[in-house]
Amino acid sequence: MEFRRNGQSFHQVNKYSGGFVRPARRLLCGYYARTPHFPLLLAITALLAAGPDHAQTPERPFTVSVDVDLVVFNATVLDSKGRMVKGLLAKSFHLFEDGKEQEIKFVQQEDVPATVGLVIDNSGSMKPKLSEVVKAALEFAGSSNPQDELFVVNFNERVFMGLPNSVPFTNSIDQLRSVLLAIQANGKTALYDAVAMALKHLDLGSHQKKALVVLSDGGDNASAIGLKDVLQLAQQSNATIYTIGIFDPDDADKNPKVLQQLATLSGGQSFLPKTLEELPNIWLKIAGGIRDQYTIGYFSTNLKHDGAFRNVRIVATDPNGKSLRVRARRGYAAPR
Repeated sequence: MEFRRNGQSFHQVNKYSGGFVRPARRLLCGYYARTPHFPLLLAITALLAAGPDHAQTPERPFTVSVDVDLVVFNATVLDSKGRMVKGLLAKSFHLFEDGKEQEIKFVQQEDVPATVGLVIDNSGSMKPKLSEVVKAALEFAGSSNPQDELFVVNFNERVFMGLPNSVPFTNSIDQLRSVLLAIQANGKTALYDAVAMALKHLDLGSHQKKALVVLSDGGDNASAIGLKDVLQLAQQSNATIYTIGIFDPDDADKNPKVLQQLATLSGGQSFLPKTLEELPNIWLKIAGGIRDQYTIGYFSTNLKHDGAFRNVRIVATDPNGKSLRVRARRGYAAPR
């Protein structure tokens, strides 16, 4: 199976996952067979061979040569009551890039492992809430895919990784519990710096599906970078960002708008619980949302590598033709 453009042949998909590009030229059955990306790429190539509504498994190893740009989006589909819709085929979706409809090459809804970062506010205002936060975060980890790569970013006026430097990710609940229980709340809030560090660390993960869960009051009084900078980083990333806002009534620094911006921009969701008792259900809802996302891929008809932002709109209908709500990133940045 081989893809060609302009008479040339290459050996890997140049992939934009909501704005993230991984250019290379290697054989799938060589280099990628030894990486965690191989199962996803193998599934993609099988889907491309069978058509958008079917999948097939190759009976023997093969080489796929590709020289086109694959754009990948993770999307959550909801009905009119806000319930997640499962089991849709590619024919249920239409995708538009800068207003021009694109041909969808594959749609998958599969509980594949994800790289997930927990970004936890450790500032002084969080001190009376930490025990409930830790409890809910552990329930989230227990409800996630057992093969997920998890990490923790802690922040007050400083930003630091929760896991040891020698352990970039973990899927051990015991290790995660130890990290979360070690949190001590004090100091100011460097939210923007923390999100920036977490987005950078996500790039080290081996899974295509990536997400951040940010728990904070949304305020920032200690970051080195500004809001505009962190929103730009979020836009360029392929991570889905979920935010949880916890506020004191008299907190002058609270800023739920920032949390809502980060979530909306990335195709995630923002939660503003009124009580700490709501936290476990929120974290469980986020875990289910990550596991039940659709992965949608297409080859952009825009061949320019100009670094421009491309707006993407995904439309979905149920088998009866009724419109559904799609929550996904607003677009991606083309490579330069």
